Amino acid sequence: MTAEEVLTELKKLSNPAHFAQLERFGIENSNAWGIKIPDLRLFARKIGKNHKLALELWETGIHEARILASFIDDPKQVTEKQFDAWVKDFDSWDICDQCCSLLIQTPFAKRKIETYSCANEEFVKRTAFVLICALVICDKKAPNESFYPYFEIIERESWDERNFVRKAVNWALRQIGKRNEALRLKAIECAERIQLQDSKSARWIAADALRELKSEQVIIRLKNK
Repeated sequence: MTAEEVLTELKKLSNPAHFAQLERFGIENSNAWGIKIPDLRLFARKIGKNHKLALELWETGIHEARILASFIDDPKQVTEKQFDAWVKDFDSWDICDQCCSLLIQTPFAKRKIETYSCANEEFVKRTAFVLICALVICDKKAPNESFYPYFEIIERESWDERNFVRKAVNWALRQIGKRNEALRLKAIECAERIQLQDSKSARWIAADALRELKSEQVIIRLKNK
């Protein structure tokens, strides 16, 4: 399929009711068509992996076309230049989160976490913490020690009160802590240190993380792993 043909099919998937909800969910909708993620995933499976088409779709600037691009791109063909360019283009939390499932599969992902965690741009910075979440899920064999440096980054950046940054920082802390019992205890220690910071954002991150990490549900699930 050509990019033009894909856009024609995408337009047919647009849903006015879904589009109307985008702004309520904090999603930039100026270049959006209102297409649900499950519909994009189904369409991506029909297309298959296609790096060239992914690049062309990204250049359209259309919100859902860019998400679709992340679904069909081949991580083995993603260059570091493309990685940085796409992240710089992020303008909503959903496109950031969806694209990170692709980006985490590249050899650049781990070293980008530290770089992006200090970024000024809200969604570039969010990317660092979403990449941590993606790493927890996809790297099943990683030793516990490989996650320790991320506690330092999370603790350091907990001051940031921008909504989509603090939520990602909180998410990363909880995701690491839910990996296994040893990391749960480490995550609790990190949250307790964050709680002492003189920052409204830090206190929220810590309280929310501690609530989940100390919950009976999480403790039982990890004991049964």
